Amino acid sequence: MRLTSVANAPVSFGVFELSDAPPPLTAARMVGAISDAGYEGIDLGPIGYLGTKDDLAERLGGLLLAGGWADLRYSDAAEFEQGLAALDATLDVFDAAPAAPAHLAPRPTLGCSGSPARFARPGGNAPGLEASEWAGYASRVQEAAGRCRDRGYEPAFHHHLGTYVETPEDVERLLELTDVQLCLDTGHLLLAGGDPVTALRDWSGRVGHVHIKDGDRAILAQALADGVDLRELMGRGGFAPLGEGELDLPGVVRTLDEIGYQGWVIIEQDTLPGRRSVERNIADQAANREKLRELGL
Repeated sequence: MRLTSVANAPVSFGVFELSDAPPPLTAARMVGAISDAGYEGIDLGPIGYLGTKDDLAERLGGLLLAGGWADLRYSDAAEFEQGLAALDATLDVFDAAPAAPAHLAPRPTLGCSGSPARFARPGGNAPGLEASEWAGYASRVQEAAGRCRDRGYEPAFHHHLGTYVETPEDVERLLELTDVQLCLDTGHLLLAGGDPVTALRDWSGRVGHVHIKDGDRAILAQALADGVDLRELMGRGGFAPLGEGELDLPGVVRTLDEIGYQGWVIIEQDTLPGRRSVERNIADQAANREKLRELGL
C-alpha cells in the first residue's frame, strides 16, 4: 500500500470565500478536473462549496477529503472564542467524508487569521508577536487542537505568510510551546526565508500534513518594492506553477521519502479569481500533478 497520496485544493482555482463573489467555476467542474488529472483527494475549501454534511460524499465524486481550513484568531482571546463555532462547523462536514485509511483521514488545517502589518509586508518583513504574547497564542492553538482531537481528528497547524507564524523562527517557537503537528507548506516557507528541504528534515517528527507549492522570490521582492500586500502578491503569481519558481521540488519529494512521511501531499497554487482563466488553472493543476508523477509521487 502506497502511504502517500496526492490531492489538490479549491485555492488553486481561485476559490477562497463564497461571500465576496460567485466562485470562478462550479464545484462539479473543479472536482471533475481534479479527478481527471489523477488526483486522489481534495481539500474542503470554503464551507458549502463542496456541499454540506448531507451531500458531501456524493459531490466528491470518488475523491477523498484530504483536509480543510479552519481560520481562528489565536492572538485575541475573545475573538478566538467567538471563532470556535466555525471550527465545529468544519468538523461537522468532516464527519460526512468518505471512509479512508487511517493515514489518509482528513486533517483539520488550523490557520491563523493573521497580522495586518505582516499581511502588508509578507515574508518576515514586519514584526510578529511580542515575547509576552506567545504563551497565550500557543495555549489557544493547543485548545483548538484538543477540540479537534475530541472529535476524532488530528489537526495540523499551517504557518502562513502574513500571519504571526510566518518565519522559520515563528514555527520553531510554536512547535516548542505546543504538541500540535505541522502542515508544512513549501511555498509559504520559501517566501518567508526558509528552506523546505531542511525544514522537512528538521521538523520530520512533527510534520503531519504537507502542502506543496512553488514560490518566486523575485516577484515577492518586486511586490515589497511596490508596497503591495499578500493578496496582490498572489495575484501577481508569487506562487508559481510547480517548476517555474525556486522550489527544489525533486529535493522535497526525495526528502518526504527519506523521512518516511505518510499521509496527504496537497498541491496548492494560490491564485486570485479573475487573474487566470479557469482553463489555465485547470491546465496548470494537470501539469502540476504530472510533475509529481514524474518524480514518483
